[in-house]
Amino acid sequence: MLMKRWSMKRYAVLPLALAAAFAAQAATTTKYLIIAENGKQIGEQVAEHQDDGLTKVRFIYKNNGRGPELTEQFRMGADGLMTEYSVKGNSTFGAVVDERFERKGGQAEWKSTSEQGKKAVSGPAGYLPLNSSFEIVSAYITALAAAPEHKLALLPSGTLSQTVLDTLEISSATGAKQTVQLVAQTGVGLSPAFYWATSGSAPRLFGVIIPGFASMLEDGWQGAAPALAARQKQAESKMLESLAAKLQHPLTGVTLVRNARVFDSDKATVGAPSDIYMLRGRITAVVPAGSPSRGADNTIDAGGRIVLPGLFDMHGHVDRWSGALNMSTGVTSVRDMGNDNKQLQAMLDETAAGKLLAPQVVPAGFLEGESPFSANNGFIVKDLQGAKDAVDWYAQRGYPQLKIYNSFPKAILKDTVAYAHSRGMRVSGHIPAGLRAQEALDAGYDEIQHINQVLLNFLVKPDTETRNLNRFLLPAEKVADMDFKSKPFKDFVAGLAKKQISIDPTMSAFAFIQQKDGDINLPYAAFAANMPPDVARSFAVGAMKIEGDATLKRYQKSYAKMVEFVGIMYKAGVPIVAGTDDIPGFTLHSELALLVKAGLTPAQALQVATRNGARYTRTSNERGSIVAGKLADLVLVDGDPTRDIADLRKVSAVITRGYVIYPQEIDAALGIAPFVKDAPQAARTSAVAEIDGGGNDGALRRIDATARQRD
Repeated sequence: MLMKRWSMKRYAVLPLALAAAFAAQAATTTKYLIIAENGKQIGEQVAEHQDDGLTKVRFIYKNNGRGPELTEQFRMGADGLMTEYSVKGNSTFGAVVDERFERKGGQAEWKSTSEQGKKAVSGPAGYLPLNSSFEIVSAYITALAAAPEHKLALLPSGTLSQTVLDTLEISSATGAKQTVQLVAQTGVGLSPAFYWATSGSAPRLFGVIIPGFASMLEDGWQGAAPALAARQKQAESKMLESLAAKLQHPLTGVTLVRNARVFDSDKATVGAPSDIYMLRGRITAVVPAGSPSRGADNTIDAGGRIVLPGLFDMHGHVDRWSGALNMSTGVTSVRDMGNDNKQLQAMLDETAAGKLLAPQVVPAGFLEGESPFSANNGFIVKDLQGAKDAVDWYAQRGYPQLKIYNSFPKAILKDTVAYAHSRGMRVSGHIPAGLRAQEALDAGYDEIQHINQVLLNFLVKPDTETRNLNRFLLPAEKVADMDFKSKPFKDFVAGLAKKQISIDPTMSAFAFIQQKDGDINLPYAAFAANMPPDVARSFAVGAMKIEGDATLKRYQKSYAKMVEFVGIMYKAGVPIVAGTDDIPGFTLHSELALLVKAGLTPAQALQVATRNGARYTRTSNERGSIVAGKLADLVLVDGDPTRDIADLRKVSAVITRGYVIYPQEIDAALGIAPFVKDAPQAARTSAVAEIDGGGNDGALRRIDATARQRD
């Protein structure tokens, strides 16, 4: 996966701009370079501004064997309104991009591969494309700077706002200087987007910084990236600390959660009503409901609700803004399966200090090899000594697990795994190119990420390239014909069970291989109606190029058999863990629903997301069940998810790290329709002041689901 989602659609907004601003840029060309954190160029954007108001853009970005290529153009009318827009090309996973917009007077029309519409328009309004380059962002920056209250109406719906957060003078390698400004745009998606813009009366895009991953800056100004990243982090930190202070309500002293029906993750059953006592973030006692109390400072009446141990997402790639989505859905622990090392360490510190609304993170160290297909995170190694040095770095910082990636040198795989084991670490990952899954297991793997990586075992030869889109296309084409009752499959599954090799299937993340453009992707269907309109709209954008009904049916059959194989492995005794590699929180619920579809009971699926999560992060001593002495990670749920897994979406309150968090507050801040009507409030029963109900006057960073960057 792209460890940090570099999503073009995340920034895809088309503005009403001012014709005068573009006239000032007549017949000019602006080139931007996209540079990964390790200094490798991974893309570029070239925009040609013509003197008749037409702008033409070429955009390409490649990382980890895939990425979008777009050819785009738009025209500004004499009245300052955008009159036409078109883009063609391919998206990250190869889907056809073909979108256009036109406005004539008071009528606007648009059409793409996934939708079409028209709307009567009076006054300024700008179209929001589903795929675009960053030049569209640039036009919006210009328009918003001049718009009343720095707000603009959007089509099909919504309003975009812009706020200036900071200014900074920077220098180029040639000694040139200029002043740039950091702006935050809100109103599209689930969080703000941050851009660096030029200064003056008609500002335009100067660059984009994705902390810990990459930057896109005007050619010649790449040296300014570190200074811009540092100032952007400061501005974002202020917003994040404010968010955490308002949405994390501290539980000081002893807290009693009374009349709770506790889910026993070892037995996968719900017990009799209990009272749960907590102090300083840990459970101190679990007793029958109504037992004599010696007093509590805070009381939360569960009202007979089922209380689950905090859920685990075993395949996340956390960033500083995704925590609210995890918290609102009951995910209190995330196993991070690859990240920028410096960025992740900073997030761990911020979370521990209570400055970040975030789950507790169990990090996996990321190891990749050098190739044209390399992912650009963690450590990229060339030889065994480099691999050992990286393992030492991770071990010294308490990483319990190592993740191997696609381009890792297969010649040193066995020795690297053995060395990681000698440092007390588990080892998992993708299967390096040129190997089958069985060969990685023979080299010592403890776990495999993704159902496609498991089934590629039966599809690849030593010369099969799996570092590009083949790792998705081959399973989509071939799994439909697999006979899971044949001896090779039975023997493989028996071997997994015998060695207790855990599997992290991420079925939710791979549903895109069978999505028809224009239909809502399966894992998103259950919560699309609760999302803001622009977010829900993006859920219907197909990711892969699927030509014809016959291909679609074949891919759908292959995906159904992937789900079936997960059930076969589980029933054979192969340990399964629940991970997403997709929209935080919401798709963990979808992953558990897919486990039920694979043949697990709802209670067994919950056991996978609690007990198994703790077991395979080596945190069973403090997480995964509700017993005295463990961390007080509790999820209060309306309904009964042990009978109907869909009820898991009805999270009414979350307790973790000594705070109580209310999903309703997060939903209100994000523009999400709530999943529950009432939440059990914490009542102070001592002289301590009432807990502040909080709120949120700032948006969360936009998480773009439709440009998901799966492993």
